[in-house]
Amino acid sequence: MDVRTRFLKYISYPTMSSEDSESTPSTEKQLALAGELVAELREMGAENARMTEHGYVYAELRETKEGLPAIGFIAHMDTSPDAPDAPINAREILYTGGDVVLNEEKNIVMSPEDFPVLNEHVGERLIVTDGTTLLGADDKAGIAEIMSAAESIVRSSAPHGRICIAFTPDEEIGRGADLFDVEKFGADFAYTVDGGALGELEYENFNAASGKIVVKGVSIHPGSAKGKMINAARIACEFEELMPKDAVPEKTEGYEGFIHLTDVFGNCEEAQLSYIIRDHDKEKFEQKKQLFKDAAAKLSEKYGAGVIECTVRDSYYNMREIIEKNMHTVERAKAAMLALGVTPKTVPIRGGTDGARLSFMGLPCPNLSTGGENFHSRFEFVSVDAMEKMVDIIVKIAEKQQ
Repeated sequence: MDVRTRFLKYISYPTMSSEDSESTPSTEKQLALAGELVAELREMGAENARMTEHGYVYAELRETKEGLPAIGFIAHMDTSPDAPDAPINAREILYTGGDVVLNEEKNIVMSPEDFPVLNEHVGERLIVTDGTTLLGADDKAGIAEIMSAAESIVRSSAPHGRICIAFTPDEEIGRGADLFDVEKFGADFAYTVDGGALGELEYENFNAASGKIVVKGVSIHPGSAKGKMINAARIACEFEELMPKDAVPEKTEGYEGFIHLTDVFGNCEEAQLSYIIRDHDKEKFEQKKQLFKDAAAKLSEKYGAGVIECTVRDSYYNMREIIEKNMHTVERAKAAMLALGVTPKTVPIRGGTDGARLSFMGLPCPNLSTGGENFHSRFEFVSVDAMEKMVDIIVKIAEKQQ
């Protein structure tokens, strides 16, 4: 089965994860894809292909030469809750430039004016949505590429060490590594295949935290409210006004961090604000968290004890400090790309991957591209040409290096 066919098959499985669930996986529907992957791994001859009770899929390809490192490849099965995951109506186009009409009936158009990245894909075969759902290339493109590479490795006579494969649930809600068994996975180092444009090679990511503000107000008839009402919604707005205006996602890029308001709920009696706090630099990360706490403390002093509840929790850290001690992982990937005519582009991840947490769990794990673009949106697409090249790159990484 070629990578394109695999991808189209995998995106037919809706696998959106849910932050509202405490179980693992957070949604039962992820298990359907997990079961399919186990069956395919067994059929292609992978060893010990299994699914855990929490929906993690593991398998190995037996080494063909002793003394070589055990290398892992990892992708996640869930899709983001940021856009609908079904029904995914995908189609392949040959992109020749200009606008792409995703849905004529609903007048949904993907234009290079809005998405300049399209200009980098002229002449390529692209798989797009109908503009009503996400596509699922994040990260079913990575799954399809690993599975196709694994099948190629099984059929190849090229010498390689043990190849370890894993597919995780709930990465999109930050829980993909929660129950990952690094010891039983058995790799000396690994790669998540969960990036964007072909050639991207990432080993720096944000330090990340979540922040939550709960405002407890007092609701009373506005006609007799003087000196009695505490308007929680208004205080929540006041908190947001204390946040930096330029350190937000829509005004930052590269290594610049941000404090991002993700959700708002409120009325006079109670209001809640949810944030994510991000920065590549550890010191600046700590400063942003402190700014957040200081703003809460300022309003607590103004309105009294018990009105403001502030919670800040770290989510993951920048894997750079781990990978810099294991740069052979990056160099191996660069060499594979160059050997296949792909120019490596080392860029910082403006987000996180399972690999960030796995690196701190003892498994150095840089991130590889998949060929997808516009993730988490109805304008998501993936290049078939890039997916095919990524299969070759994974195989080359797995082979014995000269």
